[in-house]
Amino acid sequence: MTNLVAVAPAAAPARTRRARITLRTVTIVLAAFFGFASALPKLFAVHQAVESFETMGWGTTGMYLIGALELAGAIGLLVPVLSGVTPIALSALMVGACITQIVAFDGENAATPLILIVPLAALAWANRGRNRELAALLLRRGA
Repeated sequence: MTNLVAVAPAAAPARTRRARITLRTVTIVLAAFFGFASALPKLFAVHQAVESFETMGWGTTGMYLIGALELAGAIGLLVPVLSGVTPIALSALMVGACITQIVAFDGENAATPLILIVPLAALAWANRGRNRELAALLLRRGA
């Protein structure tokens, strides 16, 4: 018999209307960026994306994998229960992107992923209570 501790969903912190609108706007802009500007060129094998991944030695498999992760992240940002963990995962992806830019491309666009980490970190912090909800949901599913 397993003992599971029931975890009540965390109440959302009281936010002003302006703060809610700002958070939602940042979420939508980041989701659009990761979904359309970053993932789709990889998933549709746009020449520039193919060339970049060939230069890195990752080929089309790596390109499709990264594109799929970015698209999943874009969707995850818009799913309320995933809104706490998704920015953390995308931040980790951006750390990898920054390192890749430095190693493979002499730092040509290394600032872009670092800049994206700032709003992702803000979203992760603002939605941190959602991680408890996700954990409770996963624990219920595993019971």
